[in-house]
Amino acid sequence: MEQTLILVHCADAVGLVSSIAHVVAKQGLNIITMREYVDESTKRFFSRIVCMGKSVDPENLMEELLVILPKGASVKVNPPKQKRLAILVTKEPHCLGDTLVRYFFNTLGADVCCVIGNYDHLRSFTERFNVPYHYVSHEGKTKDEFEKELHKLIYSYNPDYVVLAKFMRILSPVFIAHYHGRIINIHHSFLPAFIGANPYQQAYTRGVKIIGATAHFVTDDLDEGPIIAQDIKPVNHTYTADDMRKAGKEIEKAVLSKALSLIIEDRVFVTGNKTVVFE
Repeated sequence: MEQTLILVHCADAVGLVSSIAHVVAKQGLNIITMREYVDESTKRFFSRIVCMGKSVDPENLMEELLVILPKGASVKVNPPKQKRLAILVTKEPHCLGDTLVRYFFNTLGADVCCVIGNYDHLRSFTERFNVPYHYVSHEGKTKDEFEKELHKLIYSYNPDYVVLAKFMRILSPVFIAHYHGRIINIHHSFLPAFIGANPYQQAYTRGVKIIGATAHFVTDDLDEGPIIAQDIKPVNHTYTADDMRKAGKEIEKAVLSKALSLIIEDRVFVTGNKTVVFE
């Protein structure tokens, strides 16, 4: 018995669930879980189907599904389970550290193929996990020169996703286009309230009562891409700016970990500037 994963994204239509189930049954597969959702605003249908049964030809199953689905449908059958991640960092170690520990103990579900930093601060830490570290400085270079060097290096590793683990550089639309829908960022959820340096100090001065973090896909609109995962933590007047910063880092680690897990398990569909997430 083998597991087959099917991902479907198409225009909505009457009888889609029945039609899909019929094709799957014809292939001798038994549906274990079938999650579906219709975005009424765009009339789009999304489904994640897990089946068990005999080994099937993914191409043949995909072709049969495309015949019964609306024109322009997207179908994936058994996408690669072991995703490859390239991680970009600056100086902060908490998100990188959490990801590398999960990778080391085989709980990440993905291969960290490289870590690239625009400072050399995290090299020794990264190399303890036998992960290649590359230092690509942005200093003394134009943005275009820096990003071309960055892209050339990332491209050589052929990653499925690029993870910005507190990478503190704004990427240009040209760079983002190379990895459309494949760049994941993590940031504090104060935006746009406290923009710039020391957001936690700004939050402390303002007396905020909630802090949090957001993981999202990167688009040309800064920090406004489709959201994958979020979380919050209540705080109060006893929290210092350092307390808020420590709490914020813990939330950032947890939210990035959750987002990566959802993506690695193929549970995230993008629709416009939103996501459909089958948790």
